Amino acid sequence: MTNRFCELAGVEIPVIGAPMTYIANAELAAAVSNAGGLGIIETTSEQGRVDLTRVRDLTDKPVGANISLFVKRDPAFVDTLVEQGIRFVTTSAGDPRLFTDHLRQAGITVFHVVGTLAAARKAVDAGVDGLVVEGVEGGGFKNRYGASSLVLLPLVADSVDVPIVAAGGICDSRSMAAAFVLGAEAVQMGTRLLASKEAGVHENFKRAVVDAEETSTVLLPLGGVRMMRVIRTATAELMDAGHAAEPDGSALERVRTLYFDGDMAASVANTGQVAGRIADVRPAADIIAEMWSGCGEVLSAAAAHIRQEN
Repeated sequence: MTNRFCELAGVEIPVIGAPMTYIANAELAAAVSNAGGLGIIETTSEQGRVDLTRVRDLTDKPVGANISLFVKRDPAFVDTLVEQGIRFVTTSAGDPRLFTDHLRQAGITVFHVVGTLAAARKAVDAGVDGLVVEGVEGGGFKNRYGASSLVLLPLVADSVDVPIVAAGGICDSRSMAAAFVLGAEAVQMGTRLLASKEAGVHENFKRAVVDAEETSTVLLPLGGVRMMRVIRTATAELMDAGHAAEPDGSALERVRTLYFDGDMAASVANTGQVAGRIADVRPAADIIAEMWSGCGEVLSAAAAHIRQEN
């Protein structure tokens, strides 16, 4: 298969990894790229920036990077990406006009993450090559008034003429097929890849994802329209009720304690609602291969069902 996304990203399978802070590292990105998709390195953390170099020891396939515009404000960072051979970047959490021109002038393809139709139009006007359209069911930072993928994807697809990557609620061949029907040309996975062999988080975190139900996440208010979807632990429930987490070190240190030491009460864990559909921890290559091979079968079965009904 080829489509606009595959051509721009230089990949065989239209799947990318979500830029999960502390999680989207060299090992996970390389696993996704070696499986035929596009691994993404998060560059928010110091380790993430080190992984831009380290990933080259693990794969010779295309690898992308994410720039959180909320954190990075200096366009000179583009030079670092060029030096590391990055040719595909997703930008998020900020004004797409900040980096798009610099990235494209450097020969880098730019997809901007959006959660509303207004944000999608703004990004297209800024000159991005494509969009990552993320429904409110996805994990991590969200808009209080955001819509689900079922509503948002066709709305954006009908309003812009750039390739779309669907994010939020994607974990298998059925959700991938649904995304294509709704107007996407690729999918992004976060929570499903968090529950993979290559994800470097503690087994307690992975087990919490596998054990989750569809009601096991909560949107925490962060002020204004900003929200954050996390797995519903006792700590998350306290924060949702307006109580701060226990002041054991800095907020980021508590996150790392949860992610890598397995203390699920230390902080909160970004997790999408799709955790309720994830039943095991598997190699990333198996996850991607099965969803891709099954996607066509799902679409064919749906078409056959419609023909039978008619």
